[in-house]
Amino acid sequence: MRAAESAGATAAEAEIALPPSEPVSGDAPSRWAFLRKLAPFATVLLFGGALWLLHEELAGFRYRAVTRYLSTLPPSHILLSIVLTALGYAAMTGYDALAFRNIRHPLPYRRIALASFSGYAFSNSLGHPLFTGTPIRARLYSGWGLSVLQVTQVVLFCFLTFWLGFLTLGGATFLLEPLPLPRFLGVQLESARPLGALFLVAVVLYLMLAVRRRKPILWKGVELPLPGIRLALGQVVLSCLDWGLAGAVLYALLPPPAPGQAGLSFTAVLAAFLLSQLFGVLSQVPAGLGVFESAMLLLLTPRLPAPVLLGALVAYRGIYYFIPLLVASLLLAGNEVLRRRHQVLRLARGVGMRASSLVPQVLSLTTFLGGALLLVSGATPAVRWRLNWLDHLLPLPVIELSHFVGSLAGVALLLLAVGLQRRLDAAYQLTVGLLATGIVVSLLKGLDYEEAIALGLMLAALVPCHRHFYRKAALTNEPFTPAWIAAIAIVVCGAVWLGFFSYKYVQYSDDLWWTFTLKGSGNASRFLRATVGVGALALGFALWRLLRAAPHKAQPLTEADLRDAARIAAGSPRTYAYLALLGDKQVLFNEPRTAFLMYGVEHRSWVALGDPVGPEAERAELAWQFREICDQHGGLPVFYQVSEKRLHLYVDLGLSLIKLGEEARVPLATFDLLGRNRKKLRHAHRRSQDLGFRCEVHPASEVTQHLPELERISAAWLKEKSTREKGFSLGFFDPNYLERLPIALVRGPEGEIVAFANIWPGAPGEEVSIDLMRHTGQAPPGIMDYLFVELMLWGRQQGYGWFNLGMAPFSGLEGRTIAPLWSRLGTLVFRHGEHFYNFQGLRSYKDKFEPVWEPRYLACPGGLALPRVLADVASLVSGGYRGVIAK
Repeated sequence: MRAAESAGATAAEAEIALPPSEPVSGDAPSRWAFLRKLAPFATVLLFGGALWLLHEELAGFRYRAVTRYLSTLPPSHILLSIVLTALGYAAMTGYDALAFRNIRHPLPYRRIALASFSGYAFSNSLGHPLFTGTPIRARLYSGWGLSVLQVTQVVLFCFLTFWLGFLTLGGATFLLEPLPLPRFLGVQLESARPLGALFLVAVVLYLMLAVRRRKPILWKGVELPLPGIRLALGQVVLSCLDWGLAGAVLYALLPPPAPGQAGLSFTAVLAAFLLSQLFGVLSQVPAGLGVFESAMLLLLTPRLPAPVLLGALVAYRGIYYFIPLLVASLLLAGNEVLRRRHQVLRLARGVGMRASSLVPQVLSLTTFLGGALLLVSGATPAVRWRLNWLDHLLPLPVIELSHFVGSLAGVALLLLAVGLQRRLDAAYQLTVGLLATGIVVSLLKGLDYEEAIALGLMLAALVPCHRHFYRKAALTNEPFTPAWIAAIAIVVCGAVWLGFFSYKYVQYSDDLWWTFTLKGSGNASRFLRATVGVGALALGFALWRLLRAAPHKAQPLTEADLRDAARIAAGSPRTYAYLALLGDKQVLFNEPRTAFLMYGVEHRSWVALGDPVGPEAERAELAWQFREICDQHGGLPVFYQVSEKRLHLYVDLGLSLIKLGEEARVPLATFDLLGRNRKKLRHAHRRSQDLGFRCEVHPASEVTQHLPELERISAAWLKEKSTREKGFSLGFFDPNYLERLPIALVRGPEGEIVAFANIWPGAPGEEVSIDLMRHTGQAPPGIMDYLFVELMLWGRQQGYGWFNLGMAPFSGLEGRTIAPLWSRLGTLVFRHGEHFYNFQGLRSYKDKFEPVWEPRYLACPGGLALPRVLADVASLVSGGYRGVIAK
């Protein structure tokens, strides 16, 4: 509602624009955060209380009495209310115009009007201004050159203007028409007259402050310049005009008094209107839905029949809220079209990008409205002549099924609106399908062409906007905030209440559930079945969300994490530990931070790379801790490329073992270039030396100065190979990663760098290896052989015992008939998979260094989970499933 919008918008917009203030006490932030989380649920309770009050007030009236009054509204009254609505929103745009005068910032009125009207229209109708009107106004104003401080000053000024009018007009009307306050409020006041006096005193104090104070008011670090007395009086007059016009819209929709009877005066209606608006603001129910209507019925029912008043209130909602929302949507769409035209003309400046950020928000809200529309339609009786007409065209089961499906589609759209707000591609796809389904079933269940047209417009607006929904995150992993839960609950409860109110005089019995007819109680039967379906779907979704495992939230590695991981890796006998420094994996440390386990998450697979790294006594505990974390999140524990030495640990964890291939390790103590078997290596090494190439090893401290040239070589290598960077178990070019490790450079005859490789130095006397290897297109054949030989000779000089050449996938697997199926498939791929990967060539290349081959395994849940685990591991290494089949 309009009051809830303005009050909430100020707090919400200030939360976006203002700098944070210091907490009062150490536990104050957590306490306020807890209260903010509870607020939406309190809103649901208040909304439920409002529905109960409506039920009590309308106990003796029928749904048809309300619709009958709506159908008898004179066109002149409807036209007058539309004109008054337009004048009221025009007055609201004056709030912002005065605010711009106050901050002395010139801006064309047409722009002020667009931002102000659009923001108020969305927030008035939908509530939750932080997600509706606030982003629209702030985004448009910032796009027109306003700073964050200026936007905040405009917001605060509008907030003051809004309440000045309410206090002035409310104070006057409460003194003239002292309405009795409802007893259930627990307020020790007989009428609203004391409130009126208090309101007027507050206005006088503000005007005195505007006369006397010249310094700006400081609020949360933001200076708000106070207006002079003339501008302050303008605030009062403009806001009173706005509130008066808003009340006049409702007054125009009330019936004229019967001949010879005294009708309600405008002052009495306005007093009840203002007091009901105040109740709506205090309830924090979105748009004051239900609360405003309940308060109006309590205050005016003694003087006006309840069905007449409720019919006028329904018409008021449609004219004052829905029509401006529709116009604002069209204006925003037109504004984006103009921005796109301007963007084409000035593409370099990127004009129009801000507007695109509004699209998911707006489409999320329209989808939510579409779901509410389907639920309300399913809860109310169909038009009788339309059902009779359909009876001659369609069989009864089609009509019954369409009604049921329409209600299920409605609650599903409410749930999908959250995904649209977060730009999820899956939510977009499902919403398109459900809106199309809603259009069809709206026509089949009751020939509701108005509903079908509205859903069609929503679908037409959604279909061209696929590019805005680019996130591939799982829809089921997205959290539902308390505000969204409250909004969905309010719509569902409101629709159910409306259904029971519509069919309150139907004789309920067990037979009603199984009644299938278009006459008599058929509408009520369809409503009951649809309600059970909606409740089952909503409850099932809620229980699934409550019982499912907590979603994984990746935490970025800090500099301290990387330093500790590098320290542990430097003392590890196996060099793969340095892959933790890539930063593309999560790292699980033990409590004293002397050991770690690195892992990645792909769908349900939690893939640990290699054995845990660190002291032997800590490795088993880390593996068990990882398994427990997987269980907490509903993940599948997977250990990739683990050694033969620790297979017993993974068996104890209840995992199955699969051989992946073999890893080549060259014993450096016996490595040399002598003998017939090393002839090719000896020739490649000597040839590179004769051509003037030389290898240099630089410490990590000297890597930074070479990075620009190394990046150029890496990019050229990727382009030449028509490939892209991998990850997880393979290194990629990242300056932060390369700067932490020594590097080997191969220079040409002119001193230029033609090849490089970063070095993994293991624990003294243990293993050394390389990760990222790149060379230029001008490097001669055999340059990588030369680099390998030089580094092996260097490693032996440094006292290392082994040089790790990495894995050869699928090598060493048994292909015998009695071997396990995986081994036979792996052998087949190794022998005949050259079209996809050079498996045998990689094994042959490493064989010329005469390494010791050691098996490597995959430990994971067996059975039906295995294919999914293998696909997830491949996706992690290749940077997505697309990378599995592409270079």
